Amino acid sequence: MEYVAVVHPMERLRHLARADGVDPLALVRETASALRGLGDDPAGLVVACRRIVERHPTSGPLWWLCSHVVTAAEPYKVARRLADDLANDPTAEALSSLLAANARVCTLGWPDIAGDTIIRRGDVAALVVDTTDDADAFVRRLGRAGVTAELVAASALTAAVLVADVVVIEALAASGEEFFAPLGSRAAASLAYCSGVPVVAVVGRGRRLPARTYESMIDRITDVEAPWHAMAEIVPVGLCSHVAGPLGLQHSADSHFAAECPMAPELLTVSPN
Repeated sequence: MEYVAVVHPMERLRHLARADGVDPLALVRETASALRGLGDDPAGLVVACRRIVERHPTSGPLWWLCSHVVTAAEPYKVARRLADDLANDPTAEALSSLLAANARVCTLGWPDIAGDTIIRRGDVAALVVDTTDDADAFVRRLGRAGVTAELVAASALTAAVLVADVVVIEALAASGEEFFAPLGSRAAASLAYCSGVPVVAVVGRGRRLPARTYESMIDRITDVEAPWHAMAEIVPVGLCSHVAGPLGLQHSADSHFAAECPMAPELLTVSPN
């Protein structure tokens, strides 16, 4: 007889909390699945959600998922529905509609939605500015998919923006008139704005957060005394020409990042060590 090891949901959640380099969609799916396995344990649910956003503070979709789950009357049904909603996000199609054939696209770091769009298109080239630790891995991923991609040193960001047909900046989270994005994004958007290069903010499903949640997220990953050590940076939507999201492609002047989830005070409390 073959025995299959059964992993307790809390152990799965601990593993997810420690995981690095997991794409947002996979992380949300796995977290939703693990949360459903907790059964009737409201206190355990809140603690689990709080700890996982503490470990992955830059993942807007995780904050979105956990905010919905801890405030829902039927959290486990909600977790399953949200995982499906994220998987069916039409943002990639909205972005694809803007990219011309043979366009040269400038990106930063590892943008999940933009990366999937570029791979599916197959007829655009990518200039990936190396402002994060995973930019080189992103270039390799594009290369394996047959996409022409070049890693550009952060010091050459200006040159990459100026020769690009479009700059694509993927939001980690958004609220009101701004969004949080990988390091270098504000500089890239500002330069493109001043040089007449189109800038697309990619704000996929699960990234629009309530103001207090968004502010808490920013507080956790920035240091007002040493902001140069931040894990990401704020970009005003006014620097962008377009926003690609679940509602399609919009001009930035018509965009406002209204929250997609309730504010969950339970998540704003830091767990004791």
